[in-house]
Formats: sequence, structure tokens, C-alpha cells
Amino acid sequence: MKLKKFVPVAAGAAVLMALAGCTGGGGSSDKATVNWWTWDPNQAAAYQQCIPGFEKENPNVTVKISQYQVSDYFTKITAGFVSGDAPDAFMNSVTFLQSYASQHQLLALDDKIKQDKVDMSQFAIGADAWKYTDGKQYALPMDWSTGVLYFNTDLLAKAGYTPEDAAKFTWNPQDGGTLWKAIKHLTVDKNGVRGDEPGFDSKNIATYGMSNLESTGDPFGQNAWGWILPNDGVNIPNKNQWATVFNYNDPKVVQGVKLVRDLANDGFTPQLNQFTTASNEQLASGNVAITLGGTWEASTYAALKDAKVGIAPMPAGTDGKRHAMSNSNGNNIWAGGKHIDQTWKWVSYQESEACQTKAATYNASFFPSIGASMEALTKQESAKLPDFHVFSDYVKNDELFPSPIYNNGSALTNAMVPQFEAYFTNKADESIFQKMQDQSKELLAKK
Repeated sequence: MKLKKFVPVAAGAAVLMALAGCTGGGGSSDKATVNWWTWDPNQAAAYQQCIPGFEKENPNVTVKISQYQVSDYFTKITAGFVSGDAPDAFMNSVTFLQSYASQHQLLALDDKIKQDKVDMSQFAIGADAWKYTDGKQYALPMDWSTGVLYFNTDLLAKAGYTPEDAAKFTWNPQDGGTLWKAIKHLTVDKNGVRGDEPGFDSKNIATYGMSNLESTGDPFGQNAWGWILPNDGVNIPNKNQWATVFNYNDPKVVQGVKLVRDLANDGFTPQLNQFTTASNEQLASGNVAITLGGTWEASTYAALKDAKVGIAPMPAGTDGKRHAMSNSNGNNIWAGGKHIDQTWKWVSYQESEACQTKAATYNASFFPSIGASMEALTKQESAKLPDFHVFSDYVKNDELFPSPIYNNGSALTNAMVPQFEAYFTNKADESIFQKMQDQSKELLAKK
């Protein structure tokens, strides 16, 4: 599981050329430089804090951290596999697990884990997401992320809602539940009329009830509407690991996605790409009352000076339960690296409680996978943002489930994104969902 940051499924994908990685060794006492890559500048800076302690314990090993833009990142890694100069280890998205593992570019870590008696139970989130179809463990989980509701407390109070009310919002694919009801009431036109009152002018909005939910960046709305649907038992993949079809034409999926489009069409949320400002700025300015955002944005919302911000969990389903989709990035070792032993020393140190706690508390933009480290971060950040406990409550209440792991992610993204965009801009109707489902079955079966 995100969970760091969630990485768009289509990010920098390239066609992998078959190249069997050699299993370079390198004695643990040899001098070596271990190159570790990430796309996230925040994690690059955070894990830099662990290097002095590691190099003190391992004086023969030097660690170099490099960060690249996500648009180039996976292309660079793929090119490195082909040319033989890929990084020794790197942060990876589960989107590329199938491609990289099937081409034998990733080192299975089972023997290393057993040899050093790494306690995998310390990882509260994400470990199983990094097991390939052969049952082997190809990464240690680095972080996790999911969605929450950030709200402008003043705007909620004016509408008659309390933070406790926001924490109890529900959702269903029939009418949107109490969350949809709140979004309509929180929407105010330029004459001061609310969205659920007579005379509401949907064409002239002063404050939208919620930010736009019509994400088109991946095949299942991962960072927007795709966070809402599962909370009432709606899931697009037919199984969470190695799905064989995406059930786009499931009546609940169709109805749920239609509800999202109707919100924008009826003036309760902005149109797709209507605002050029970030969601946190929309919240601070009063353009929207609620935004749906990622866990990695918590520190950004906490720093807002023009608005008092609260945090609520994703809405629960009609059964009172919530199922929050969570993503976890992993720490992979390149099977073709020349310094496998030294690289494992760095990766296992990097994924220790001491390092994860140091990194996460240095930069709260990502949440550590190790439970004890997450507790330390929660204690620190709660002083700045009292509602920060919402994140740790997800873990405590066992409300997280991993985002789907599937084959051929780049092709799926390229096929589905334009169709979702056409739907959300009213250039296509619900008939596209069966077509998308048929396409997904074909693409998921390709190697």
C-alpha cells in the first residue's frame, strides 16, 4: 500500500525489455556506494537523516540518494535495467511489481529476511502487497496513504454541522447518503441560497459543498471517487490481487460514478479542471467547504493560515462500516546490482523502526508502515492538528484495505482515462462502462 504518496498508475510507464538480471554479490565488508532512488523530494530529504547513523554502523558503505520527477522516474529505471546501471535499490509503486518481477529485475528478499530475522509483523500496513504471484516477498513496505475529508470548520459551522457530524457521514450508491446531503446543504450560490433550498442558482456559485471528485488519472479513480465507492462494498476489480476483470458495468459502480458526475452537473462541486488552484487553496479561500485529499497532504492543510481545518474519515457505508483503500510504496533491490549485501544492509536499516521514525517525524508528508513509527508521528502531529488521530484510527480500527495489484497497468490507464474524461465532461453516457469492462478483461490477460 501510498501509501505515500499515491503514484498515478500511468506514471512514466515504459515497455520493459526482457533482461535477466544477474545476482551481483559483493561481500558485506567491501567498500561500496549504494545508490537509492525515489520520486518523492520529501522522502529523499527525510531518509537523508538516516544516512549518518547507517554509515557510522557501516563505515565501508556510502549511501547516495537521488530524486527524480515522477514523469521521468520509471522510464529512467527501465532504461537502467537495459543498460546495466539501474539504482541498487529504489522506491517503487505496486503498479510496476508485475512488470519488474516477471522480468527478474527485482531481488526476492525472503532469504535476507530469514537470515537477519526481520520481524515482518512490525509492518502494520503493506507487506503482503509486495508478494508476487510466486509467493515471494520483493519489497519491504515503506509508507502508506489513503483518503480523508478535509473541511473548513467555519463553513461547516455556518451550515449547522459539527466536526462530530462530519465524522459520521455515510455514503451509498443509491443517493450518496448523508455525505451527498451535506454537500448540497454546504453549497451556497451568490445570493446566499443553499443548494437544498428553493431558488438555488446552480450556475452562480459562491461556495461549492465539495471539491471536484471526477479524477481521471487512473483506471479506478484512486485519488477521488475511487476512495468513496468501497465504503459501501463497491469494488471495481473482481479480486484485489491480480484481477482478471474490472467490473465497471456493475450497477453499483455505474450508479456511484454517475452520482459523482451529477454533483458537478448540478452545481454542487466544480466542473473537472474548473479551478487551477490546489484543493487546499480552494478550502482556505472558501471556494469549497470540503475537499477529499490524501494523507500526505495533512501537513499542508495544517499549515494553512487563512482557514481552520478539520479532518474526518471517509464516509461509512450503510452498514456503518468503512473500507478505506490504502496504497503502499515498497523498497526494491535491483537483482542486477553489484553490491547486493551492502544494499540489503541499507534497505533493512532504512526500513527499521529507528529510521522510519526519524524520517517520518522529520517530514510528516508521508506515513510510515511500521506501527510504532506511526504512533510516534501521530503523537508529534496531534499537537499541530488535533484531528490527526483520524489517520491512526484507520489502522487501529482495521478499516484499511490495499489498493488493487494488477497486470498491464500502463495500458489500462491509457485505455480507460480518456473514456472516464469523456464521461465526466458529458461527451459519453453510461454505455461506455460495458465497453470498458470488456477492454479491461482483455488488457489484464496480456503479459
